[in-house]
Amino acid sequence: MASLNLEENIEIDTELIKKAYSLAVKAHSKSSEKAYNVEGSRRSSDPIIFSFSGCWSENGWYDGEPFGVTEINLPLLFPSLRSIGVNENALVNKAFLQRFVDKILGNSNFDREVQKAVKENKQILFTGHSSGGSIANLATIWFLEKYLRSDSPDNYKISPSSPLCVTFGCPLTGNHIFSHTLRRENWARYFIHFVMRYDIVPRILLAPISSIKLEFQKVFEFLNAKSVNLAHASIDTFDASNFYMKVMKNASSVVSHAACNLMGNTNLLLETVSNFIPLSPYKPFGTYVFCTGNGKLVILRNPDAVLQLLFYSSQLCTEEECADIAQRSLQQHFGYENELQDSFQMLNEVYLEPLEQIPLSSDSTSSDIATINSALNDLGLSTRARLCLCAARELEKRKIGNKESIDLKKPDIERAMKFLEEDYQLNGRHRGLGCYDAFKLHETPKDFEANVKRLELAGIWDEIIEMLKRYELPDTFEGLIDWVLLGTRYRRLVEPLDIANYYRHLKNEDTKAYMIRGRPKRYRFTQRWREHADRNKIPAESSGESCFWAEVEELRIKISSQGFEPIKKEVLQLEDQVLDWINNNKLDRDVLLEKSTFKKWWEDLPREHN
Repeated sequence: MASLNLEENIEIDTELIKKAYSLAVKAHSKSSEKAYNVEGSRRSSDPIIFSFSGCWSENGWYDGEPFGVTEINLPLLFPSLRSIGVNENALVNKAFLQRFVDKILGNSNFDREVQKAVKENKQILFTGHSSGGSIANLATIWFLEKYLRSDSPDNYKISPSSPLCVTFGCPLTGNHIFSHTLRRENWARYFIHFVMRYDIVPRILLAPISSIKLEFQKVFEFLNAKSVNLAHASIDTFDASNFYMKVMKNASSVVSHAACNLMGNTNLLLETVSNFIPLSPYKPFGTYVFCTGNGKLVILRNPDAVLQLLFYSSQLCTEEECADIAQRSLQQHFGYENELQDSFQMLNEVYLEPLEQIPLSSDSTSSDIATINSALNDLGLSTRARLCLCAARELEKRKIGNKESIDLKKPDIERAMKFLEEDYQLNGRHRGLGCYDAFKLHETPKDFEANVKRLELAGIWDEIIEMLKRYELPDTFEGLIDWVLLGTRYRRLVEPLDIANYYRHLKNEDTKAYMIRGRPKRYRFTQRWREHADRNKIPAESSGESCFWAEVEELRIKISSQGFEPIKKEVLQLEDQVLDWINNNKLDRDVLLEKSTFKKWWEDLPREHN
C-alpha cells in the first residue's frame, strides 16, 4: 500500500488521503444539511474521519472587516493561540471561527464522538474541502488544546493518537501569530494542505472584500453549483477574469511587502505604503503539498516560502493567458480527485526543504538539483520567485543564528546570577539584610558590583526581548523549557534589585508606581513564559512573586497617605500571597529578617491586625 512521506516522520496512506477528499467534498456539497459528517469502522486500525462542510456566501467568508478577521479571544477553547511575550492574540477569520463555535462545538454530539474515538485510541483525521478545510483546521487545534497539550486536564485521563488534518483547496485561516503559535507548540506538523497550482480559493483571502465584491457572488454561485454537481454550471469569462486578476493583484502586493521584509528592507517608504494599501494579514501554516498538474507533488512547510509560492505558482506569463487561467483557477478547485489519482500512481514527491537546494535559474542542469528544478519549472517559478524562496530560507537561517548567538551568552548569564545568588546574598546576610534591602541602602562595594551585574544581565535580556518583538528568533523559542526556567530564575533574583533601585531613586514620584510605569518588558515577558508553560495551573498575571517588593513599597505609601482601613483588603491579600510564595520556594525567607523592610512595615500595622 502506497504512502506519502512528509516531514518529521509523518507518513500517510494515499488511500486514506483519497478517502478524506471524497468525504470532504461530500460534506461540502451538502453544506446546508449538516455542519459535519463522521465516518469510521469498528476495526481499531481504521481511523475516524470527521469531514466539515463550508459556506458559499459572502458573510460566510468576510464578516464586518475588509479581510474578515477577528481577534481570537477564547482562552478556554484556544489558550495557546497568542504570542506569549508580546501578549497579543492571534487573528482568525471571524466567519470560520463563528461557524466552528456555533455549528460544531454547539453540537454536543461532536464532542461526544471525539471523546469516544479518543477513548478507543483511534487515529482521528479532520478534513475539509474549500472553507470546510478552515473549519477542519480549527477543529484540529481545538483537539490539540483539549487532548494533546501537556498540561491539559483531559490529557491525564486519556492518551489519544496524534490527530491529522488534511485539507483540499483550503483558504487561509489566521495571521502570522496563528502560524507562529502552531510552530511554537510543534503542532504545525499535524496539518497537511493540498493545493492545485491555479486553484483560486486558497488565495481569495489575500484580497479585501471591497476589491472583489462585484464578482464575488457570481463566482461563489458558480462554485456552489459545481459543488453540488450541476452540469450546466457556468460563469461569464469576463467575471472570472476580473475576479482572478483582482485577487492576484492583491496577492502580489502582499507577497511583495513580505519579500521586502524577508530581505531586511529598512526603507521607511515600505511602512508608509502599507499604511495606505490594505494588506491581507493571513499567513499559511503546516505542510503544503502543491500539485503541479503533471503528477508531481511539491512539498513545503516554511510559511514565508509557502506564501510566496501561493502567488508565484499561479502567476500569468502573458496577458493572453488571462481568460484561460481564470477559468482553470475555478475549475481546478474541483479537480483534486483526478490530480491526486495521477500523482499517487507516480508518487513523484519533491521536497523543497532545506531551501538551500533551490536553483535560481530555470536552466540549471546540475544533477544534484535537476528534480527540484524540474518541479519549480512545472510550477512556472521565475527567477524572482526563486529569489523570494531563498529570502525565506535566509530569514530562517538568521533566526537560527540569532538563537545560537543568544545560547552563547548563557554562561555569562549564569556567572552573573551565581554572583547574586551566592556572594551578594551571603554578604547581605552577614549584615542582617536580604538582597532587596542591601541593594536599596547601597552602602558597600558589593552593592556596586551587584549593580554592574544587574546592568549586564539587563543588556542581555533586553536584546532577547527586542528580537522576540521583531520575531527574529525561531518560533519555538518561547516554549523552550531551558529558557523558561532560566527566565524565571532571572526574574525572581534580579527584579527585586530593579525595584529597589526604582524606589531608592524615588522614581515613583516622577513616573508613578513601578508596576504601572516602571516595570521593564524583560520581566513581563519571562513571567508570561512561565505562566504559559504551566497555563493549566497558573492563571495569567498571577505569578507576580518577583514584584513582591513593589507591592510592599506601594502599600507603605498608601498607608502613610490614606491610613490602614482603606487598603486593609490589599494587605490581607499580600499576606496570603507571601505565605504561599515562601512555602513554595518562590520567595526567599530573607523577607522575614528583622531588618527587612517588609518585617518592619508589617510590625507597624495596627496591633489588632497583627
